[in-house]
Amino acid sequence: MQQAHMSALETKHAGLDARIAEESQRPKPDTAMISRLKKEKLKLKEAMAGI
Repeated sequence: MQQAHMSALETKHAGLDARIAEESQRPKPDTAMISRLKKEKLKLKEAMAGI
């Protein structure tokens, strides 16, 4: 069960990484959105470290 949870967190983490990269490539990136996504990504990383 814990492995499934870890896999789900890793998938979300990778998805956030892709969204951050995509937003950063736009001509006028939304810095507020990038900041929010990075914070969410950090929370996921902390959750993965806690498992």
